[in-house]
Amino acid sequence: MPSAADTPSPPSVDALSGIQSYVARTLQRVQDRLEAQTASDLPPVQRLVRHVERYRGKMVRPTLAAIWGLAARPDAPSLNLERHDAPENLVIVAAVCEMVHLATLVHDDVLDEADTRRRTATVNRLHGNETAVILGDYLLSSAYHLCCQTGSTAAALAIGEVGMTLCAGELLQLHHREDFSLDEPTYFEIIDRKTASLIAVACRLGAAAAGCDDPAMAARADAFGRMLGVAFQIQDDLLDLTGAEATVGKSVGKDVEKGKLTLPLIHHLAAAPAARRGETLALLADTALPAIQRTAQLREAMSLTGSIDHARSVAAGLVSRARDQLTDLPDSPARSTLALMADAVVTRSF
Repeated sequence: MPSAADTPSPPSVDALSGIQSYVARTLQRVQDRLEAQTASDLPPVQRLVRHVERYRGKMVRPTLAAIWGLAARPDAPSLNLERHDAPENLVIVAAVCEMVHLATLVHDDVLDEADTRRRTATVNRLHGNETAVILGDYLLSSAYHLCCQTGSTAAALAIGEVGMTLCAGELLQLHHREDFSLDEPTYFEIIDRKTASLIAVACRLGAAAAGCDDPAMAARADAFGRMLGVAFQIQDDLLDLTGAEATVGKSVGKDVEKGKLTLPLIHHLAAAPAARRGETLALLADTALPAIQRTAQLREAMSLTGSIDHARSVAAGLVSRARDQLTDLPDSPARSTLALMADAVVTRSF
């Protein structure tokens, strides 16, 4: 654990205002880039692209790229953030990461047969699976096309590799659907590939696009993003079990409905006595029971084995380890903001 001297101090009001201004300006440029890159001269395609833009919510990946682009700089403490603007290559890689993320959401909604996303109807619900699949492919192709405009072979290779990693993670998860013997190592392998890999790349490419060529700094950015990404997915899995659709902003109970085991349920099945485990397996197999009722009964069962608390504890531990990666960064508002973002991963309700 870092010492008290190494723990980032909360940013002052002025510093917080400065970094909020910097992030807001950067995200607006990211949004402009994304819209320009995905624009189509075909009205039906353009309408679909504009619809998917409603999926943008927290914009975690471009935000992390933008802030790591500050935090990794040796002069980070002295930057005037009201006037400092992110370099164009950083804006591009941030937009690319968000486009890849949006594509995965469109494809995930098909796989999960989800009806809502960000409190709006999904593309597959409105237009069918065929349209949603091709739209996701369109977004991925647009992302790769934009990434090539950075002139950085390393960035293009990183995005190509993470695309393969995301798909491999999804295929591994599909392979283990309805696999009630799924263990924690396999679960972590899935979410490391499906979620954490893209967040790690966003952090690393953000630092690199701002001019950081220190391999140790790149490794810290990658490790921070990877651990934060795993914690983020665990929290998402918890919200699918414990959240309300009106608050979460998307369909909930989908993991149970689609036979996807997540950390709380894996822990419960491993920790429960044989009789309780049998009852839970029977409940999971009872597809005639509506998913919302199965989820409610599963929550009650998992409370008896402390499985939800276990998942929360694992996520909190990952956040703590992610914060450790900030120890050697220059003490700056960007470093403090990264620490705050890490903490927010496990306290969010949407």
